[in-house]
Amino acid sequence: MVTRTEGIRPVAPERWRSFEGAVGVYWDAEGIAGAQGYYLSPDPRIVVFFNDVSSHIRIASREAALGGDDRPMTRAIYVPAGVPLWTRFNGTHRFSHLDLHIHQDRLLRSLAPSLGSSKARDVLKRPVELQDLGPVATLAGLVVDEISQPSRHAVFGENLVGSIATALLELPPETPELTNGRLTQAQMNKLIARFSLRGERPMAVAEMADVVGLSESWFATVFRQTTGKSPLQWQLGRRIEAAQKLLADTQLSIADIAAQLGFSDQAHLTKVFRQMAGETPAAWRRFNQRA
Repeated sequence: MVTRTEGIRPVAPERWRSFEGAVGVYWDAEGIAGAQGYYLSPDPRIVVFFNDVSSHIRIASREAALGGDDRPMTRAIYVPAGVPLWTRFNGTHRFSHLDLHIHQDRLLRSLAPSLGSSKARDVLKRPVELQDLGPVATLAGLVVDEISQPSRHAVFGENLVGSIATALLELPPETPELTNGRLTQAQMNKLIARFSLRGERPMAVAEMADVVGLSESWFATVFRQTTGKSPLQWQLGRRIEAAQKLLADTQLSIADIAAQLGFSDQAHLTKVFRQMAGETPAAWRRFNQRA
C-alpha cells in the first residue's frame, strides 16, 4: 500500500493481526490542523472509525478537490482496490480506527456463491461511505479485541471481517427470479445461446449461473425446478442431441464427434449415448442414415 501523511502521528503503537486473506490494523492517532494523507492500496480496504470524525476530517477522490469539492469523512468507508483517497484535517483531532486490508479473491469467494461472480465483481468496484454504523460498530469492536488480545481461533476473526464486508458493501436486492423459484424463458434462452456458442461443449455450473445472474447454489435449485433436470443432465441431453445431428448429417467419425463435443474419447460418448438413446452411436447412425 502507498501511504503519504503529513501532520498525522500515532499516539500509541499500532496493533495488527493477519487473518486468512486479510490483515487488520488498529490505530490510535492524532492529526493537527491542515494535516493531510494520501492512500492507495492494491487491495480493497475498509476503514471503521470508533468516534465521529465528520466535522474534523475531509475526504476527496482527487487531490485537487481538497478544500473545495471534498466531503466529510464518514464513520466507515469501503475503498475498492486501486482507488486513491486523499484526506485533510480541519483542526487538531484524536481518533481511532480499524483498518482492514482484504484480498479481492477473499471477498469474491465470499460473495460469488450468493450473487454470482459477475455481480460480485461489480459490487467490489463500488465505493461505500457510511455514517450510521449499526452492527458494523459491534463487529469492528470484536475484531479489535481479537487483534489486541487474541482469545479465539483465527477463523473467528476471519468470519467477523467477512461479516463487516457484507454489512458494509452495497449488495444488490433480490430480483424476482430469486423469489419465484423458476428461471424465466429469457434466462433459458440465454443459457441455450451460450451453450450453442460453445459448440455444445461442457460448461461449468458456475458459468451457467453467471449467465443468468444467479448464485451457483441457488441456480442449481431453480434450474432443476424449471427443467426437471440437473445442469449436468441438461447439458448431456443437448450434447447427445448434437451428436445425433452430426451422426445423421455428416460423415464425421464417432471419435471425431466425441472430440468436437468435449467427450473424453469415443468410449465415453458411446457409454453416455447408449444410456440416453438406448443404443450405440454406430447403431443409431445406421438406422437413421437408412431412413
